[in-house]
Amino acid sequence: MLSWSVTFLIIALIAAALGFTGIAGTAVGIAKVLFFVFIVLFIISLIFGRKPSV
Repeated sequence: MLSWSVTFLIIALIAAALGFTGIAGTAVGIAKVLFFVFIVLFIISLIFGRKPSV
């Protein structure tokens, strides 16, 4: 999921450099959403992850 976020960020940077501000804004929005979903899932997996068996 983090790779998708980085992909949309790169798309946004390229679109902004070429002057496509609408596409760049949309791609940045998608990248932000994916990044925050990744962070939330990462924190949940840290809390509820596998417990070491004894």
